Amino acid sequence: MDLNDAIIEIDVTTTDEKVVTREQRRSRRKRDVRARTISVKRMTKRELELGRMLYPDVEGVEKPTTREDCGQGARPCPFVSCKHHLYLDVSARTGAIKLNFPDLEVWEMTESCALDVADRAGTTLEDVGTIMNLTRERVRQVEVQGLAKLEALQDMYALREFVDEGPVGKRRLPILAKEVAAEDDEDENDVDFDADEFASVALDAE
Repeated sequence: MDLNDAIIEIDVTTTDEKVVTREQRRSRRKRDVRARTISVKRMTKRELELGRMLYPDVEGVEKPTTREDCGQGARPCPFVSCKHHLYLDVSARTGAIKLNFPDLEVWEMTESCALDVADRAGTTLEDVGTIMNLTRERVRQVEVQGLAKLEALQDMYALREFVDEGPVGKRRLPILAKEVAAEDDEDENDVDFDADEFASVALDAE
């Protein structure tokens, strides 16, 4: 084989390979098997019964109630029903079950508790994506949504005193208790409420 032919062959093989950018390589899934969601509403009673038979209740084993008891427990954690377990997530709205690692058993997981990950302080988006079987981009989206909810909650608490007490000044609405309304009904000199007159007075006050 001539030297020129070898160079041409190398160029052909390198151009045929797909070029992967740095961002694509960083956001690529670490595992080929994606999470799978099971809709409980679509399952038959027979399927639910078979699921209960596969995982019967074990006598003499109690689920830990405090973080101190949980932190000293076995790892991977066998209590999949815990809301901090990474094996599955249950939707509070629909009851759907999301299996984060459908190709693994619980005892095959390297990380099983979200509290253990939180105790190690901050971590990168890529590491979180590996733990949750998500891409780093999806983890970033969830982070942005969570921070937005916390910010909205903080603003709501800041406005809570105004909501409870009502606006201050001329725009403050009158508060009529039931007892006061009952006494006004018994009063002989009671004047009927006129909405148009009230509106005109409010406009004049502004």
